[in-house]
Parts: sequence; C-alpha cells; structure tokens
Amino acid sequence: MRPTLPSRLPQLIIWDCDGVLIDSERIAARVHARVLNRLGRQISAKTILKRFGGRADKDLYADLEQEFGLPLPNGYHASVQEGIAQLYRSTLKATRGIRDVLGIVRTRSKICVASNSSPEKLRLGLAVTGLDDLFLPYVFSAAQVNRGKPAPDLHLFAANELDVAPSECLVVEDSVNGVMAGVRAGMTVIGFSMHSQHRDEQARHLLAEGAVAVAHRPAELLNLIGRTK
Repeated sequence: MRPTLPSRLPQLIIWDCDGVLIDSERIAARVHARVLNRLGRQISAKTILKRFGGRADKDLYADLEQEFGLPLPNGYHASVQEGIAQLYRSTLKATRGIRDVLGIVRTRSKICVASNSSPEKLRLGLAVTGLDDLFLPYVFSAAQVNRGKPAPDLHLFAANELDVAPSECLVVEDSVNGVMAGVRAGMTVIGFSMHSQHRDEQARHLLAEGAVAVAHRPAELLNLIGRTK
C-alpha cells in the first residue's frame, strides 16, 4: 500500500537544500567535472548529476575514486570548494517562489535544513540566496552525523535537535538518496523535481522510493503541505 499524506500539519518540515531551496546541483557538478578533467579523469557534469546526485561529499569522493580506480589528490576538496564558492557568489539563486512558501509554512510548523553538503558550502549557499535568516540556527549538515543520506542519521539528528518525533516530521527532497533517508527515518516525504531536466522520470524514481507525492513547483509543494490540516 502506497504511503499517503498525514491528516494533520507536521510539527517539523525538514528541507533539503541543493535542488530544493537553491538551484545549485548543476553548479557543483560542473565544478567537479572541471576539476576532474583537469586531472585527466574524463567525466561530464551530466554524468555526475545522474549517477552521484544527492550524495554526501565523503561518499561522492569515495564513488569517484572507485569510478577511476585512483585516489583523489589531497587538494581536491579545496579546489572544488573554491570553484563552487566562486560560482555561488556570481550565479546562484534561490528556487523561484520558495521564499514565499517558506514564509507561509514557518507560521504553522517548525522548519530546518538537513543537507548532505559540507557545512561551508551549505552556509554559503543559504547566505548568498538570502535564505539563511529563515532557518538559522537550525541548519544541519551530514558532517554532523556518522552517515549521510541515504542513511536516516541526518534526518533523525535534525528531529532530535528540534525535539520532534520522526512520525511528526515532513521531509522535502529532490533526490532518491534523500527520499530513502526520510523513509528510513520513519518520516513522511514529499519529492520535488523543479530543477530536473527529466521531471517525470525523476518523479517516478522518487515515488518508487516512498515519496507520498511529488511537486514540480513551489506552489504545488505548498498545496501538498496544505492538505495536512
């Protein structure tokens, strides 16, 4: 039997950041591909997005090392972070319409961010898009737990920090790993596919992993959350 939306508003809404709050995943994939290509390891940003999207940094690095059969150099993380920071400051934008949604839902439920991104990338992304003031201090990174998504650790950590039972939490995720993490944490999950180039395909994958519904735009997301009254 498919999971359904709960019959009342969640006490806590846990928001993924990359691909939900901010349109950042293509930026990160471009930087990873550029640095890897410079090292002589040929891979496209499209491939990184498709195969490794939604992974915590340490897991992504392990995947890339396995992909190429070679360890990444010591300066890889610093090079990637520098490249991402430059593009964040010059091009990154919040998801169109998401601030309005957040302004409404935060009057009804607690909200927080739980992201597989590194703390520095997460803080910068929220700061340059002006979304940090809506969430601080409740911004959580996979670096704070033993295992990033798709493990449930980060979502459970966030719920514990805000003193809310997992069953009273709603999670908004754009990746299969994020949906899996929310489901494994015993939370209701709504998928979000606005930034995907293949929205219908992504929606099918998110639903297959246990999302109760998928929104393609913030207005649809607000409508889905508003059904829980």
